[in-house]
Amino acid sequence: MRECSRISRRAVLGLTAAALPLSTAAALPLATAAAAAPAVVGGEQLARGGVQVRGATGLPAKITARSWLIADCDSGEVLASFNAHRRLPPASTLKMLFADTVLQKFDRTQRYTVKDSDLADIPVGSSLVGIKAGITYTVEQLWQGVFLRSGNDAVHVLSHMNGGIGTTVAEMQAKATDLQALDTHVVSPDGFDHPGQISSAYDLTLFARHGLKNTDFRGYCGTRVANFPAGGKKTFQIQNTDRLLTGAMGLRTYDGLIGVKNGYTSNAGNTFTGAATRGGRTLLVTVMHPAEGSNAVYEQTAALLDWGFGGGRSAQAVGTLVEPLSEGGAKASPAPGAKGAQPAGGGASASSGGPSAGRLVEGAAGTALLLAAGAWVVKRRRRAVAAAEAAAPPEPQPADPGGGRHRR
Repeated sequence: MRECSRISRRAVLGLTAAALPLSTAAALPLATAAAAAPAVVGGEQLARGGVQVRGATGLPAKITARSWLIADCDSGEVLASFNAHRRLPPASTLKMLFADTVLQKFDRTQRYTVKDSDLADIPVGSSLVGIKAGITYTVEQLWQGVFLRSGNDAVHVLSHMNGGIGTTVAEMQAKATDLQALDTHVVSPDGFDHPGQISSAYDLTLFARHGLKNTDFRGYCGTRVANFPAGGKKTFQIQNTDRLLTGAMGLRTYDGLIGVKNGYTSNAGNTFTGAATRGGRTLLVTVMHPAEGSNAVYEQTAALLDWGFGGGRSAQAVGTLVEPLSEGGAKASPAPGAKGAQPAGGGASASSGGPSAGRLVEGAAGTALLLAAGAWVVKRRRRAVAAAEAAAPPEPQPADPGGGRHRR
């Protein structure tokens, strides 16, 4: 009976120890759980709604965008923001991520003859630079089509050169994950309206900052005009659609502007990420979905840049543009409860890296069932132990490894 008692007690202790990690995890204080989780990408303040600014005043009063952000390109400090992580359709500003992903794969002098199949899957209503099957283009010319005219035909040709649309989309999503652009869900490489295709002002600014480190990216996004092949020895001139760069549609060029990318669709409205340098300082601004017409996105970008180069110099950082994981950046977690559109199905974006609320509920329920089952088994074992020890001399009791009270 003594040996039987020892085995029973060992069984009880083993079961208790096995159940302990589950019960301990379920009972961890909220503060401890929060401390163990990665920091919110960009910082906790950027996860808040509304205007975020510290140490400076005088922000432009007539900013009607649904989301915007201004940051120092070199330091990565976010100087001010409004709904930085709000998830919205990005339109062609998503082409910055396309360039971040594909640009370095092909030499700019490489030549490619376009096939009909390269142009077969371009969405109806797309912006086009005018690529035609049978004409041979250099990679440089294709990228000019992407950056200057926001040509979805150029994007699709480069995507097919890269292994196809599906391969390119998967690589773009992986790139977004590496850049820690956790609000972004990629459906197509061109930024065209598709259900679930979303990004945020924070993520678009990450894409621009990363791209501007590349000489070719910087050169393409700052090119105002270029000659484009029309077949044979003929060419036609294309102009950059960035109005702050060219001064089109009644706007003045912005002093010191170096790019980056604009976009428009009927669903997304106007989006723009711009970068400008003055006095050795480069600022990045992203503006998404202003309430007014097509010039507003540029006017509001210019107003925020003016503030950053002026009164915003005294601003204290409200967050930071994180570094890519592949470059040693600390892993972060998505901003909780970011407002805005979600991928089809209403769940978190594929790049969010976090479980949905439903999954959390399922996990909690599963844990509760396991704990209940473990408690029932332990009770049965304890009854068996008590019955066995009633007929045997008492022994010293081992310390209870599960002792202590847990707060729930």
